[in-house]
Amino acid sequence: MKPGKWRKSSRSGGSGGSCVEARLNAGGPEVRDSKLGDDSPILSLNRSDFLALLDSVR
Repeated sequence: MKPGKWRKSSRSGGSGGSCVEARLNAGGPEVRDSKLGDDSPILSLNRSDFLALLDSVR
């Protein structure tokens, strides 16, 4: 399965500030720092951890 397209957080401004991107991969959700692009480390999460992360940042 090919990984999904990276999606930028709706809370990220257009000025290049603190930005987070997420995508769905075969193994589950992945998160990275969009400022680093392809050089960013990718954090792989399971579904429940990803939902907990979303809850904690809201």
